[in-house]
Amino acid sequence: MKWQSFWSDFVDLVFPRCCEACDSSLIGNESTICTTCRIGLPRVGNQNMHQNETIYLMDDRWPVLEVQSFLLFTKRGKVQKLLHALKYRGAKEVGIALGKMYGDEMLSAGNFPQVDLIVPVPLHPRKRRSRGFNQSDAIAEGIALSTAVPWSNQYLIRTKFTETQTGKGKLERRENVKNVFAVSGEMQAKKVLLIDDVLTTGATVEACVIALYESGCEEVFVRTIAVAKY
Repeated sequence: MKWQSFWSDFVDLVFPRCCEACDSSLIGNESTICTTCRIGLPRVGNQNMHQNETIYLMDDRWPVLEVQSFLLFTKRGKVQKLLHALKYRGAKEVGIALGKMYGDEMLSAGNFPQVDLIVPVPLHPRKRRSRGFNQSDAIAEGIALSTAVPWSNQYLIRTKFTETQTGKGKLERRENVKNVFAVSGEMQAKKVLLIDDVLTTGATVEACVIALYESGCEEVFVRTIAVAKY
């Protein structure tokens, strides 16, 4: 209705909505991330997506079928700004928006794996309480909205509180998260898509993959919103 459009325009004028990536004003039906940024965010690999080298970061003792990332994370770039808004400013809508974008592009490219369940990399309850939510939950929720595959944060859990991975090398990171994750309860899903925000050395997702396989999963795929390039 015209009055609804008028009211929406009036609200945008008085309380402008801004893109979380570039701070420009959102217009019309734009939400969270403007159209220009949605198109221009730096994709990974050939054809603007996938086909990256991240699977080689994983320990080859564990048969991860695919490790793929959506966007390139660079210092002071738009992807960093989006993920910092998600993790440190509580902008859950950014994670949902990025997850939905990623899900839509995977479906469009025919690159979404056949899985029973989407599982986010968990936070320890202590960190979750301090942050308010788990950023990977928001991403998983967005991918689930796009693909209609269910997601759950009730099975894969973090059993130990560890110090941050920031500033650590691969071996230090691997040791820091060794035996940190476990599957709680009986998970019926055998084909799982593991979701995280940023892939750096792969140590955290590797530890999660081990826990999933040890619980009886038959196939594990990994997707992250970004891969770090410094």
